Amino acid sequence: MHHRGIKNGIRSVFIWLAVAWLVVALTIVLVEVGASTLPQTNSLPAPVVMTAERDHQRMMDLLHITSLRPGANPNDPKAPNAVNYDEAKANPYPNLPDPLILKNGKPVRTARDWWSQRRAEIVADFDREVYGRVPKNVPQVNWEVTSTNNDKNGDVPIIVKKLVGHVDHSSYPALSVDIDLTLTLPANPTRPVPVIMEFGFVLPPGFKPPAGFAPPPGPTWQQQLLAKGWGYAILIPTSYQADNGAGLTKGIIGLANRGQPRAPDDWGTLRAWAWGASRALDYFERDKAVDAKRVGIEGLSRYGKAALVTMAYDERFAIGFIGSSGEGGAKLHRRNFGELVENLAGSGEYHWMAGNFLKYAGPLTPNDLPVDAHELIALCAPRPVFISAGSPKAEGQWIDQRGMFMAAVAAGPVYRLLGKKDLGAHDFPPIETTLTAGEIAWRQHSGGHTTGPNWPTFIEFASRYFYGKPSK
Repeated sequence: MHHRGIKNGIRSVFIWLAVAWLVVALTIVLVEVGASTLPQTNSLPAPVVMTAERDHQRMMDLLHITSLRPGANPNDPKAPNAVNYDEAKANPYPNLPDPLILKNGKPVRTARDWWSQRRAEIVADFDREVYGRVPKNVPQVNWEVTSTNNDKNGDVPIIVKKLVGHVDHSSYPALSVDIDLTLTLPANPTRPVPVIMEFGFVLPPGFKPPAGFAPPPGPTWQQQLLAKGWGYAILIPTSYQADNGAGLTKGIIGLANRGQPRAPDDWGTLRAWAWGASRALDYFERDKAVDAKRVGIEGLSRYGKAALVTMAYDERFAIGFIGSSGEGGAKLHRRNFGELVENLAGSGEYHWMAGNFLKYAGPLTPNDLPVDAHELIALCAPRPVFISAGSPKAEGQWIDQRGMFMAAVAAGPVYRLLGKKDLGAHDFPPIETTLTAGEIAWRQHSGGHTTGPNWPTFIEFASRYFYGKPSK
């Protein structure tokens, strides 16, 4: 009996050890399995929430900037920083960077030099100091056609496609990003059709535009395009990136950064909006009804800036219609007229640009920028680009119409190098002078802050490059 008790005790110990070992083994497995799922659940931090003012100060701290020069004040002519509209004071830095001089000081003499060396240098400067770099890990976009409807615009039968671009957020499930796009095409086209895509504003119900924004009488721009047998698209940029600094940890910028704030050379909102336009063009390349080789981009004001950035960076866009884009768009940064670099560097607009741009409103000046707006226009070469503005009497002078014209003139040498025609003028022309003989076009209409009155001229200009019904 005694031996049997000892054997039973030993057996109990072994059973206990076996059970204990099994529990430990299962615990290890569960821990390992849990750890493998943590990146998708608990280990990724929630998106950082900051006001634009706080994020702006954070960027200044990163750049070791203690203060910024105030932007131009358009509301108080007696203020120390009152906006300047005196042309005699407008050009404190008259010498622009030469788009045809390499970083090593050697001249760009051939188209091959431009494509193989100089263009990349200019793009790198804009990436680092002005608009910011697009991260390499930007997620893919999957397009979904959510509805297709037959309709009419005026007397023209049309097909309207509503699309949503779903951005893959598997790397950071805390943020969802969708791109809102509407594509309208003539019904029953005989061949793929050109499309002009507009960066569109979402207006509240019952909104009545100010006089300067009101469309001109007659056919709408959409109806004018349909009359040529072309289509049009409306892209809503704020659907995938908010137009404020507080949104920089959300939208596509926040998704790429996994909800964390930007580094000084990360992309700003203008570059993000341009990215979305490129993804829309990706879809057009797959839509057999669209002639993806003849897609243009159009925008007004801040969306005019985005349209020019889009055109400059994505060489697939065939033509650009750049409306009243001003500072940060087609206007020379080195001008002291209307809106200034210092305005863009303030907490209300800094999100459009790379963080590094703030330096040029603090310890540095606009003259220290390695590039200027004429080189942004030059990046569009040899493709046609139409620079549009309104009348100072109706639109005001904040956008600096002359500064945009000067940039268009200064982009000319690059177009000529690539075998194209420049603006064909050097002196600022009277209002409603049409300059469309070359690949750089200019027209200042007599209306306000709108591209409306320039649509017929732009369509005529684009008809040289796009097929369509002949003009009457």
